[in-house]
Parts: sequence; structure tokens; C-alpha cells
Amino acid sequence: MLSCPFLSHLPSGLIQSRPWSLLRFAQRCPVIGKHIQRAMTAGVEESTQSQRHQQPPPPPPMSETKKCPFLSGRLAASDAAVCGLSPPSECPYSRMAGRPLTVCCMDEQQAAPMPAEPLVPQAEPPNLYNYKARCEAQLQRKRDDHSYRVFRKVNRRGPSFPLAEEHTGGRKDITVWCSNDYLGMSWHPVVQEAVIEAARQHGVGSGGTRNISGNTIHHEALEAELADWHGKEAALLFTSCYVANEATLYTLGQLVPGLVFLSDAGNHASMIHGIRTSNCRKIIFPHNNVARLRQELLKLPLDSPKLVAFETVHSMTGDISPLAELCSLTRQFGGLSYVDEVHAVGMYGAAGAGVGERDGCLAGMDLISGTLGKAIGNIGGYVAGDATVIDAVRSYASGFIFTTSLPPTVLAGARASLAVLRSVEGAELRQRHQAAVQLLRDALLSRGLPAISEHMMHRCGAYIQAINYPTVARGDERLRLAPTPHHTEPMIVRLADQLADAFRLIGPHLLRSDGLESAAADPPPSLQQL
Repeated sequence: MLSCPFLSHLPSGLIQSRPWSLLRFAQRCPVIGKHIQRAMTAGVEESTQSQRHQQPPPPPPMSETKKCPFLSGRLAASDAAVCGLSPPSECPYSRMAGRPLTVCCMDEQQAAPMPAEPLVPQAEPPNLYNYKARCEAQLQRKRDDHSYRVFRKVNRRGPSFPLAEEHTGGRKDITVWCSNDYLGMSWHPVVQEAVIEAARQHGVGSGGTRNISGNTIHHEALEAELADWHGKEAALLFTSCYVANEATLYTLGQLVPGLVFLSDAGNHASMIHGIRTSNCRKIIFPHNNVARLRQELLKLPLDSPKLVAFETVHSMTGDISPLAELCSLTRQFGGLSYVDEVHAVGMYGAAGAGVGERDGCLAGMDLISGTLGKAIGNIGGYVAGDATVIDAVRSYASGFIFTTSLPPTVLAGARASLAVLRSVEGAELRQRHQAAVQLLRDALLSRGLPAISEHMMHRCGAYIQAINYPTVARGDERLRLAPTPHHTEPMIVRLADQLADAFRLIGPHLLRSDGLESAAADPPPSLQQL
């Protein structure tokens, strides 16, 4: 193809990767370009004529053919009446014209062009797969087992949080008891002003991936602050902590030959997915069971690469892991610890860096994942750890490389929130949060009850989200309460009274405040988790 002097000016990579784009360049050829235009015009006219009257457009005149440096040399070497050169098989541009061309040395009026093939509509293949029916069947399965999700329409009231408006079945004033905005930082005045100012200065979008115009001084400043928060050399931002966990674990599984994952049975779906898709060997040990983890580590060669993945604060039960023991055991057997602090960052420790800071274990935690979307009150996720390991993830993780970076408004808001959480004000918010948790726990235990979601929303205006399968195992469904420093004591007492009234009305088993059974053989599952 590159023997054509006109075509040889194009990069060979373009010709190999995008051959269909050659038609656009063919229109610039002094010979074939005019014929393409005539062919396109004739194609429009053919649509309004019957096939028996249609006449194909004439081939390019000899005077034009001689202008083409590719064809003129071939024509000069031929003394025959017909040169034997068929542009559709020789000249790359004639193939793109969409209609057969005949080039000959005879008078162009004597040339017999090839008839165009009639267009025949292609019949639709029978017995096509019914994708819609398949999807509907799968949705019906979820409806049948009551795991089909219906999203509520909840508009929070900013500075009035935890008050909100619910619009699922008409407007209703409610109090939110299940938000991940644990400390109310999403509407903190300092955070709001930082976001507004960033929008004024930089706009609301990042403009690209980190590799293509989407990296700013604000990205690198926030990463440095997060690394310092956790006592690590480096950190890397992701669009969410789901992506951070999935991309990091998958990438490490690809980079380290023979890596074995030892995964806590209670790990989040993001960690499970990253480990599964890496196709590495995985061993699942019971939730927070140090003894079983030791047994599994003993089965592996000491010099084999291994990574132990677990959470500090479990998202559903609220259990806090034996962090020091898990990290020490991992180091003892030559492994890396990957610790998810998503539900702990901002909530524990003197500066709010999580359970690792509270327990003095930061040095023993090799890789820490966290979120900007819960206590920090924004959106996004990150991983912090050794600079070389973080750089390897930055260089190889598709979930980081091929996605638009976090926008400047998010970065500014997260940095402002982080500054507050590391301050005296942040410490006070954490103290108030712990006090609210204790007050709610005591109020519920004194009334001996869990709660009922639908009744609480519609009758009491209290939004408590039911947690169902597949978020938790079947039989472990529960109601997840998340009090914040902004839930006042009257709110908490009123909620506890409303829950007690709901259970008396609806009639489930209750526990007496002294811990003895009043009707049920076993305590309610959600009460066990408080």
C-alpha cells in the first residue's frame, strides 16, 4: 500500500490501526478524490431511480488518471488496449471509493464499467437471544427473595443535618439515622467555603486523567497530607475506596509472582473482588480469628510472598479487629498487611487517623486504605504505604490510570475537612460522637429492642436503613444505626421511645433491661451488634 506516493505520506501506524479512515484521506487524491465525489452523488441519485434505469458513473478520464503518480507509471509501461490495471486491487484509494473503477487505454466512452450489485436487505436472523427476558427473570429472583433494592429519595438539609426531606412517596420531614457522614463534615462551613472557592478558581471538573491534564498541585498536596496523617511515605488518590481496594489488590496480585492472599471472611466486597479477579491463590480465615490465621500461615513457605487483608472497623457489626496481633503475625511470617480503615479514619485516634493511630500500630501496617466519603464528608478513596509500592500501583493499576481524576472542588473540600479533623475541633467532634453512640446504645438496651425500618420511616419520620442480602448474609439482616455528634439527646431519647412503641405495636420479641429473655429464646440479631 505504501508504494502509492500519496498514501506514503500517512503514518504506517494509522494505516494499520484505522484502515477505515483512509476514505477521508482518499478524497484528497487528485484522481480518486473526484471519482469518490461522483460516486457519492450517484449513490444519492440511485436511491430515487429504479434499478433497470440506473447507470453507473463513468470511470475517471485518462487525463486525470495520468495525474496519479501511482497509476501513470503503470499506464506508460502498457501498450495493450486495456492496461490490465484494476485500481480496486492496486491503488489503495480506489478501493475506498465504494464503487468499482475501470482504467484502460481505450477511449473512455468504450470502456465497459462493471455493473453495481443491487442492495438486498438482510433478513433478521431467527431465534435471537432475548436479553431483556433474561434480565427480567434475574430481577424477579431478587423480588422473590426480597433482596431487590429500592432507593429512597432523601434530600439532606445541610446545616440542619441530621434533619432531611424524604420524597419517595411525597414530601416528609425526617431525621437521618443511617448516614455515613459520621461527623457532619460534608456541610461544615470551612469545608463549604473551600469547595466554593475552588469552583471559582478552577471550575468543577478536573479535565482528564492524572496522566493527561488531570493532575494538579492539589492532588499531590492532598496525597502528601494523607500519607503524613497515616505516618507513611506516600499515598495515592482514587475515585472511590471501592476502586482503591479493588485496583490495588488486583495490581499487586499481577505484579508479585506467586502471591497468596489471606483474606478475612468479613472483608468488604471491594477487597473480595480485587483478590478474586487477580486469579491468585486465596485463603479465607474466619473473621478476626488470629489463631486460624496463624494456622494458615504455617502451611505456607516462609519465603513465599503473602498478603493479609482485613478491616479495622467492620462496616456492619462494628467489630474492631485485634490490629496489633494481626499485623505482628503478618510480619512474623514475612507477609504484607493490607488494612482497610474506611470506617475508622476521622473517627479514632488523637488526630483522627484511625484505629492504627489509636492503638499505636501505624508502623506495623504496611498498606492502609481509606475513604474521603465518610467521616471526611466528601467522595474518593486512597491507599497509603511505602513509596515504591505506591508508585508501582500508580504505574500499573488500570483503575487509577484510565479514569478521570478527582475534581478540584473535591480536593479542596477534603483538604479543609482533613485539617479540621486533625485539629482540636476534630477531637471534640469525635468525643461528642462517642457520647452519642453510648447514649443511643444505653437507650435501646434499656428498652430491650432492635427496630423496624418501614414503620419508623412512615410513622415516626426516622430514617433507619434495613441492611439485607447480599450486603449481609441471609439470616443476618439488620438495621444499622449511625448516630452523629449532631444527633441531640432529645432526638436519641425520642428515637428509643419510638422504637419501643413500634415493637409493642408490631409484636416482635423483646428483651428485658436486665438481659433476661421476655419472650425470645435468642436476643434479636441487631441488638447483638449494638
